[in-house]
Amino acid sequence: MPGFRAHIIGSSIVGAGYGAAAWYLGGMPPVTAALGAGLCAASGLLPDLDGGEGMPVQETVGFAAAIVPMLMIQRFQQWGLPIEGMILAAAAIYAVVRFGLTWLLENYSKHRGILHSVPAAAITGQLAFLAFVSAEPLHRYFIAGAVVLGFLSHLVLDEIWAVRQGLFGPKVKKSFGTALKFAGPEIWPNLVAYGIVVALGVIAASDAHWTERMASYRQHMEHSARLYPQAYQPQYQPPQQQYQQQPYQFRR
Repeated sequence: MPGFRAHIIGSSIVGAGYGAAAWYLGGMPPVTAALGAGLCAASGLLPDLDGGEGMPVQETVGFAAAIVPMLMIQRFQQWGLPIEGMILAAAAIYAVVRFGLTWLLENYSKHRGILHSVPAAAITGQLAFLAFVSAEPLHRYFIAGAVVLGFLSHLVLDEIWAVRQGLFGPKVKKSFGTALKFAGPEIWPNLVAYGIVVALGVIAASDAHWTERMASYRQHMEHSARLYPQAYQPQYQPPQQQYQQQPYQFRR
């Protein structure tokens, strides 16, 4: 199977093409395109979280724990958190991802299990969509798509490496079909994974509907402000003088 270097190179190439196409052909802002390219490159390591202990797994979990709070900055602002609350929330999320996710992976994950599957790619994309909030709805779909694309690039490379050239033609390894799949060998992880996909899908659809309504309302207000600038500009009214100055009267 491909190693850490092959996966990071593959997902980086895919991410660079994804970001460049979004910027050059889709008119995506360069900063947003660069963020999508970087997330796509990093997401190419996510399926190997079920690989047990090791430096790549620790680095991937640490990177995820650091990047998730940064993606949620605008979400924190949307919730009206002060700067102190943002710092505390970011620290709590880091601890949950860094230590809680590590504990779950060490105790309940299985190599080439449900984490190496299309439903797992959908879950990561939905989580990225919910974490990242933008005034432009298209940017959220772009970022979520970058995470899903990077995740799938890992699965595709695993399947490609499962086919090798023999003396009498290509040979398929036993690992073929265990990466790019829609279900794992055990029933309960499959039910849990698809349950999470459905639940996150409902939450993401509701959040997307609300965000797009707010974006439409904001565009309507900006359009109205351009058409009727006087109606949206506060009128300055000087304070009324309660007392009028009278000329001095001198006694003769």
